[in-house]
Amino acid sequence: MMPSSKSKTKHKRSVSPSLNVQFDFEAIGTIWAITLTPTVDDRRIGQLLNVIRQRIEEFDHNYSRFRADSLITKMAQQPGTYHLPDDAEPLFELYEELYELSEGRMTPLIGQTLVDAGYDANYSLKTGTLQPTPAWPTVLDYNFPNLRIKQPALLDLGAAGKGYLVDIVAQLISDAGITDFCVNAGGDMLERQTGGEPMQVGLEHPDHSDEAIGVVSLQNQSLCGSAGNRRVWGEFHHIIDPLTQTSPTQLKAVWVVAETTLLADALATALFFVEPSKLHEAYTFEYTMIHKNYSLERSLNFPAEFFTTNEQTKSNL
Repeated sequence: MMPSSKSKTKHKRSVSPSLNVQFDFEAIGTIWAITLTPTVDDRRIGQLLNVIRQRIEEFDHNYSRFRADSLITKMAQQPGTYHLPDDAEPLFELYEELYELSEGRMTPLIGQTLVDAGYDANYSLKTGTLQPTPAWPTVLDYNFPNLRIKQPALLDLGAAGKGYLVDIVAQLISDAGITDFCVNAGGDMLERQTGGEPMQVGLEHPDHSDEAIGVVSLQNQSLCGSAGNRRVWGEFHHIIDPLTQTSPTQLKAVWVVAETTLLADALATALFFVEPSKLHEAYTFEYTMIHKNYSLERSLNFPAEFFTTNEQTKSNL
């Protein structure tokens, strides 16, 4: 669906010895690690893994802007009214909310702008002429399950799509009767357990990928991060402000802990555009941000220990 360029977390095993089966595989341009307690037999575990991979493929086929055969690509080529997949509602509802909260800066209509900047299907990273990003009302008429595309437009759902897919995969695991597991898609992760100690997750230094600046204790929550150093070319990284057509530089890294990976993933991008206090009026989450000057700002209950004293603690709840 999209290459991995946002997440700034390192997956470490849980201190609980019961999580002793792990599957690693590549899909949607990133590495997946699924760790779980084997409460069903090996045959059913193998069947579950096949179901998961098929579900990831289905999601990618619907929502990838990097595939010539995807629904997103079809929408970009042909205006009209489209019947959205059954799973589209949470994703589009959240985008619609964040579009309003960010005054148009968090938008699924950023796709062509990313392509013009060089973040295209071939990953050319060669910047051309950026055309203005259209406004939502100009192009989209959303009334689930229908989405009317008034004019050709390339959608990009990368700010929340991978996190949402983690939630979908987690639900498949839960439906199989497995209660203790972790799903990690390139650093966008969800942890669920019925007991034991929290999972310890290292937070990657924004300038040194082999160093950690802190450790999050994750238990029955989701964690996502975003930073501008994973995919950088010229003056751009993977986040572009559609109003200024520039990549934000005021933050080096953001991490969000929330109940769902969809929300954590989306807010990890939204915080580049919207003050945490404004987002806290609409959503329940904890966050940490590293500013351009390396000062560290965190919400009161962000569950982490940091290896720095240059810290601001803020409670916006």
